[in-house]
Order: sequence, then C-alpha cells, then structure tokens
Amino acid sequence: MNEVLVAGTAGKPAASSPAPAAGGRAGYRRILLKLSGEALMGPDQFGINRPTIARIVEEIVEVVRLGVQTAVVIGGGNIFRGVAPGAAGMDRATADYMGMLATIINALALQDALRKAGVETRVQSALTVEQVAEPYIRGKAMRYLEEGRVVIFAAGTGNPFFTTDTAAALRGMEMGVDVVLKATKVDGIYTDDPQVHPDAVRYDTLTFDEAVIKQLKVMDATALTLCRDQKLPIRVFSIFKAGALRRVVCGENEGTLVHS
Repeated sequence: MNEVLVAGTAGKPAASSPAPAAGGRAGYRRILLKLSGEALMGPDQFGINRPTIARIVEEIVEVVRLGVQTAVVIGGGNIFRGVAPGAAGMDRATADYMGMLATIINALALQDALRKAGVETRVQSALTVEQVAEPYIRGKAMRYLEEGRVVIFAAGTGNPFFTTDTAAALRGMEMGVDVVLKATKVDGIYTDDPQVHPDAVRYDTLTFDEAVIKQLKVMDATALTLCRDQKLPIRVFSIFKAGALRRVVCGENEGTLVHS
C-alpha cells in the first residue's frame, strides 16, 4: 500500500475526536492499533529490526499505562505479502495463507517484546496454531482487554482475499473499540505527497465520504466501507514520531481523523 496519504478537501473537527484530556489522561477507553509488517523492518529490507520493535513497544506501553485497553492487528508484509512479486505465479489463496502465517510470526515477536517490557499480552490467531497462539474467541479477547492485557490479533480474518486492514476494521467492531489507529510512515493525510511537495498541508479531519470519493489510501475499500457503515472512526498517524501514539489517545492534534 502506498503510505503517502493524500486528501482533497479539509474536514471540520468531528464529534468522534476526543477532547484533549487534562494532565495527559487518555481520551479513549479502548483502541485498536493497526500495525503494518513493514513498520517492524525499520531500516532493514525485510524481517524484524529489534531496535525498531523495541521503540514501538515503548509507545504501546506508555498508552497501556494510561489505562487504555489496547488491541493490535499486525500485518506480515515484512516477511511475505500475497500480492508481492515474490508471489508471482502462485495461487492467490495459497499466497494469502502464507501471508497470514507471516503475521503470526510478527505477533509472536511483538508479544515477546511486550512481555519483556512488563506488559501481559495474548496472541489470538484466526488460523489454528494452538502450540503458539490461542484461537480467536471474541469473549476471551474482550475479557483480556478488560483485565488490562494487550491482545494481538494474528492471521488477519483467517480468509484469503482479505487484507489485514479489513481484519483491523472487523476486530475493531467486534471489540467495541472507540477508534482504529492506523500507524503509517506518514503523519496523516496530506493535500499532496509531503516528501515531494514540502508545502503540502496535513488535514486534521476528513469524512468517510471524502475519503471514498477521492479514493484515498487510508485503508482498503472493504475496511473503509466497514468503518463508515458502523461509524467507527479511523485516525491515521506516524508510528515513527516519538510519543505520537500517546498524543493521539490523549486527544491532541496528531495525524488525521476520518469520521462519519
């Protein structure tokens, strides 16, 4: 997915955006963080960069300590992507299942890093791999969140032809989260590519209809439509900006909010 997010029309502040919380307190009760597999690569060409995952974990831990119930959906593009050149000639369903297995590897790596940071974590997989992860059970996941544990959802939806963006939208609705936080390489949605056009302007808010009409790369079309229909807001921000995740959950003006 192209991480340069471009908008055409500025939105107005939305009711779904929390007011800035006093004293750095969280403005959301429960969130779902969508992490791409590529976010774990850091400066590497593939795989998991340990300093990078450690820094991402620091961001998550800071939010958990604010009392925010945190779920994570993670991708697998740093290991295998079903539509990548490496999958050329493969059966698409087979390639997608291989991608799901890659997300389980990433989920286990994230779980290990979170546990070493002192955060209780559970991995639930949409594919059955009971030796390393629990199967996805909605009621157990909800209970874990209420107990303050981070829940990592692996293997997407468990079905080929659906992206981890769609899994994030689906799990977000099932968990009853307040917002889906889409962590990218860019700190929001801009009028143009900010790397090419330094004068590009970041939008604070956009509506789902604007995102659909302008065909913005916020999430894939299925995920965006699901969130729009269920009025589940999406916040796009950069996971590579120090403290950005905390600022988002505290209601500060970070990234871009996509809302109804």
